Amino acid sequence: MAKNILIVDDAAFMRMMIKDILTKNGYNVVGEAENGAKAIEKYSELKPDLVLMDITMPEVDGIAALKKIKGADPNALIIMCSAMGQQAMVIESIQAGAKDFIVKPFQPDRVLEAVKKVVG
Repeated sequence: MAKNILIVDDAAFMRMMIKDILTKNGYNVVGEAENGAKAIEKYSELKPDLVLMDITMPEVDGIAALKKIKGADPNALIIMCSAMGQQAMVIESIQAGAKDFIVKPFQPDRVLEAVKKVVG
């Protein structure tokens, strides 16, 4: 069965790029959110198998949203996306419960490797 994935990024082209990589490889993108506040809403509404979430976003950032989602659902599977040079934030997100992280610009192989590792 295809895994349902929620994509969270404030940049529409990034969401489109990830969606393209995932759908071409048999994953089902059930929703998209442009900030952490929307991600929290969409997570509880859609109950995806996996969330791919950007760290740096307006309103509610990825780490705050990660903590909120993990607080509501300790079994939530979340992979964080970050730009180069955000090591401290990547470490903080892993400590907060993220399963993996992907560095931008995205390499399709790396995105798929992370997704497969986390949800199979």
